[in-house]
Amino acid sequence: MSALTLASTLILLVAGAFIPGCRPVRPTRGGTQAARLSARPDASVSAISVHAAASVQPALRTVGDGDALLRLPALPPGFPDTPEKSLPLLLVLHGAGSGAAEGISELAGLADEFGIALLAPSSRSGTWDAIRGNYDADVRRINSALEDTFAAVRIDPHRIGVAGFSDGASYALGLGLANGDLFSRAIAFSPGFIPGGPRRGIPPFFVSHGAGDDVLPIHVTARKIVPALERDGYQVTYREFDGGHTVPPRIARDALAWLCW
Repeated sequence: MSALTLASTLILLVAGAFIPGCRPVRPTRGGTQAARLSARPDASVSAISVHAAASVQPALRTVGDGDALLRLPALPPGFPDTPEKSLPLLLVLHGAGSGAAEGISELAGLADEFGIALLAPSSRSGTWDAIRGNYDADVRRINSALEDTFAAVRIDPHRIGVAGFSDGASYALGLGLANGDLFSRAIAFSPGFIPGGPRRGIPPFFVSHGAGDDVLPIHVTARKIVPALERDGYQVTYREFDGGHTVPPRIARDALAWLCW
């Protein structure tokens, strides 16, 4: 991942996204509504999943265009499968040079513990489209994956979040800001910047970053992103840790506990 992430970081530095003293928001092309997602949970879905009742084993399936993974959590025996019961969902966005499997692996064990379904799409190219300048095909891919998920699984409309690491964290910030009427919370592990775009709703954010990050240095990323979000009226929970460009297990646990689901 490091070579691609470093390359995208250098592009952003040249473009002025990290100029000290500037607001860490990079304009994007593609129209003011390009980051908007139209998929919404389907209240008519009558079962937690298309499989039988909840299982003690997690369930994994492909959705959307076939390049997104939906992971249903392992649930205890006797878990009620009633019309009132629904699952929380976390959309997980991978870092540059990775894919859906890597995006989902970091949080899989914790997702079982917290009872959260994970949806991990893959970007069309080496990283997410808005990182390179415009929201486009990746938004459509994510929307398709969400539509399939909402059609197959009963998802709680009040417990849908978005999370990402590195480039995926930057993308999660952009999508979270543009779709606060869908995502009730957003998590950004080691983000680089905030992609420009529309803003809808006021979701709270969880941001973490390593003080020794040499891929996306903290003094030109999180330490500017967090104050910018707070100035704009967003509630931010910030975790700075000793370490590099990574997601320590304790930070991942803090983030999923912060979801309050």
